[in-house]
Amino acid sequence: MNRLLSTLVVLAVAGVLLRSCLFVVDQRQFAVKYALGEIREVIDEAGLYFKLPVPFQNVEYHDKRILTIDNPDIDRFVTAEKLNILLDSYVKWRIVDPREYIRSVQGSQRVAVDRILRSLRDGLQNEVARLTVADVISLQRDRLMERVRAKVNDDNRTIGVEIIDVRLKRVDFEPNVQEGVFTRMQSERKRVANERRATGAAESERVRADAERQREIILAEAYRDAQGIKGDGDAQAAAIYAQAFGRDPEFAAFYRSLGAYQSSFRNRSDVLVIDPSAEFFRFFKESAGQPGSR
Repeated sequence: MNRLLSTLVVLAVAGVLLRSCLFVVDQRQFAVKYALGEIREVIDEAGLYFKLPVPFQNVEYHDKRILTIDNPDIDRFVTAEKLNILLDSYVKWRIVDPREYIRSVQGSQRVAVDRILRSLRDGLQNEVARLTVADVISLQRDRLMERVRAKVNDDNRTIGVEIIDVRLKRVDFEPNVQEGVFTRMQSERKRVANERRATGAAESERVRADAERQREIILAEAYRDAQGIKGDGDAQAAAIYAQAFGRDPEFAAFYRSLGAYQSSFRNRSDVLVIDPSAEFFRFFKESAGQPGSR
């Protein structure tokens, strides 16, 4: 019985020792192995590893994922126009050198965040001071954020971290300048709109005048061509009539008289006062093409 109890005790102690010598590294973490207070090894691959039991060796874990600093404070900055604006920002960062991170901030995420936020405020102040409100809001916002990210990244490279991104969540004005800024922005938008309307009206008049000029040219050319064609047709018709009438002058006279009769007696109410023996009624007096008594 004593031997069995001793065996169980030995196995229990061995199990505790074995458990204290094994540790697991998650894929989302760095594992830093210490030996008597000194960094012995940094492990960044997931798996099962061995170490000596405490106090000879111990392990500390640090997050290797991309972390977010959502700044709880809305900071005030001054633009190139001497206007106060309020910026709400956030930062994406991660640990890239655990040894430097531990030496610089003792592995404390709170200390690292404080340093990053101080650097962020300095970078934003320096950049915003060179820009106008319009630049910060829209025109140069992306370039502003990239310059700030680069500066914050350079400042914090010594603590073993990398700044992935810096973004603005909100840009606002202080209440005492907000109304004045909005009024100026509305005036500027109205001025630009009026300029564009004037430019559009001038362009419209130019296009309309050019279209009218082209219309007049096209109509004049068409009238010229039509008159030329009509003249050629009239000349050809006259030549054909002359040739036909020259072959039979009597028929020509008869054909012209028919045209005169048709024009003169177009309506029932038409009245023609003329001597019945006049030459105009010559063909009324003729029968079957033979001349009658006059």
